[in-house]
Amino acid sequence: MELYQIRAFVAVAELGHLTRAAERLHVSQPALSGQVKALESQLELKLFERAPGGMVLTAAGRQLLPRALEVLAAADSFRHAATRLSGQVAGTLRVGTVSDPKSIRLGRVLAAALRLHPRLELAVSHQVSGEALESVREGRLDASYYFGDRPADDIAALELAKIAYRIAVPAAWSHHLAGDAWSTIAAVPWVLTPRISTYHALTTNLFARHGLPLPARFVEADDETVITNLVASGVGASLLREESALELERAGTARIWGATRVVSTLWFIALASRHDDPLIKATFDLARDSWPAEAAQARLAIA
Repeated sequence: MELYQIRAFVAVAELGHLTRAAERLHVSQPALSGQVKALESQLELKLFERAPGGMVLTAAGRQLLPRALEVLAAADSFRHAATRLSGQVAGTLRVGTVSDPKSIRLGRVLAAALRLHPRLELAVSHQVSGEALESVREGRLDASYYFGDRPADDIAALELAKIAYRIAVPAAWSHHLAGDAWSTIAAVPWVLTPRISTYHALTTNLFARHGLPLPARFVEADDETVITNLVASGVGASLLREESALELERAGTARIWGATRVVSTLWFIALASRHDDPLIKATFDLARDSWPAEAAQARLAIA
């Protein structure tokens, strides 16, 4: 049997679903199914039963899962020991991004990775913050950028920067949005992000502080570039990074409404249990070094 077959078995056992396990391992669902079937054939054991909600371990599968985890842990330990002996960081890390690449300085990280760790490959996947946090916890991502409050104790989190947000409205609305009455801004259409995103939480809390629910009329988008374009195009108001809001204002396509300024935190995160992994440590260093002006304030929080 092969290590990739054992990884396939563990991924399906932990996630209970072929599609999600295939996403974690970056393989197609048919390929993953074939790996599991091949392992079952070699072991002459049925490891899973199909159920309405996904894949369920058989009694044999439940007994073998702890042993499979031990095998993978031993393989990782072997690889890390070899990496330390060679003095090089080598391997592939799946890294989640949030916001636009420029605002999180992703280009600096990728350029430094190529220069300092030529055998380190960063596979980048864009997600909203809440989804990125779940993906790190469930193993679909090895590390990620994240906006919001300090995550729970199971997450190692490096604070990178404080990010300010302003309310931006289409320039054409200026004539009927004069003043700063929240009843007025709540009555216009908005561009909101999915509930799992930090943007959504920031907006919800902002309206709640003024005793108001979220606007009833809204368009949903999950990409900051799209949101910025929708505001500039006259679709709705939205909470934007201050830098983006000021750019739209200078371009004459939007204006900043009121004096409201909301601040969130940008983190780089991974599972705390993996913080000693050489690949994770190297990537944390790259993320920290991409914010040199904030390096003195940046701190790593691990429970």
